[in-house]
Amino acid sequence: MVRRRRHSATINLFYLPAGVLFAVFIVYPLISGVAISFTDWDGYRPERQWVGLDNFVRLVTDANFHSVLITTVIYGVVCTALQQVIGLGLALALDRKVRGRAAARAIIYLPLLVSPVVMGTFYYLLFQYNNGALNDVARALGGSPQAWLSTTGGGVTAIVIVNTFQYVGISMIIFLAGLQSIPSDYSEAATLDGATGWQRFRFVTFPLLQPALATSVILNLIGGLKLYDIIQVLTGGGPGTTTSSVSTLIARTYFANQAAGYSAAMGLALLLIIVVLTVAASTQLNRRRLDQL
Repeated sequence: MVRRRRHSATINLFYLPAGVLFAVFIVYPLISGVAISFTDWDGYRPERQWVGLDNFVRLVTDANFHSVLITTVIYGVVCTALQQVIGLGLALALDRKVRGRAAARAIIYLPLLVSPVVMGTFYYLLFQYNNGALNDVARALGGSPQAWLSTTGGGVTAIVIVNTFQYVGISMIIFLAGLQSIPSDYSEAATLDGATGWQRFRFVTFPLLQPALATSVILNLIGGLKLYDIIQVLTGGGPGTTTSSVSTLIARTYFANQAAGYSAAMGLALLLIIVVLTVAASTQLNRRRLDQL
């Protein structure tokens, strides 16, 4: 018994470095952010004045924050939906025994290994008005150049496209893992019963992919709601703040307006929104999975 306790204590020591890192880089900044959100700190002066809930009251009445929040939800929902549809389609195609499927999987997953700043810079060179690749092709074909990133619709569309392309590999890998965990007996039995390919997918494959779908939706939704790097590189949140996410607005409010307290309040609000939306999505997907069992 004593030896077992000593063994357990020794094993627990291996958790200590991870626990220290988690406390220093996650717990402490979170607690500090919550404390700062109740002050008027500008981010530079040592003095901080307690203002209570003033920053959160300002959030409720801030029309600019509401507009940016809507755009953020659009990024999260639209990117997540596209990533599920495209990722599932790619997974179904690459789950078959076809030549070159390993190389195709690697190529699709490769953008995940690229920094979002690098990816955003690449697409900026593609979309920019002067000397952009798309506009150069348009001029060569006799067309007129388009201000892809200078309009609200064009900027939001470009950001959605880039984010979807870069992270669709996550959904593909998750769905591939889900497909490969489904016993082939189910599909073979449905085939013997006369089910078509669509019927096998609808009534056999897709219901059994619900755990994979839930995982993919949650990961992609969180990533879309906290989008920052690609927006900063492609549009800088402009024109104005029409393509900004809450994350880019937080950075602009902190550094340009020197309002650290208000920025912290926005960050805390974003955290709560992400938690609420992800919990709601997870609950709905799990309920749907239970209904299909």
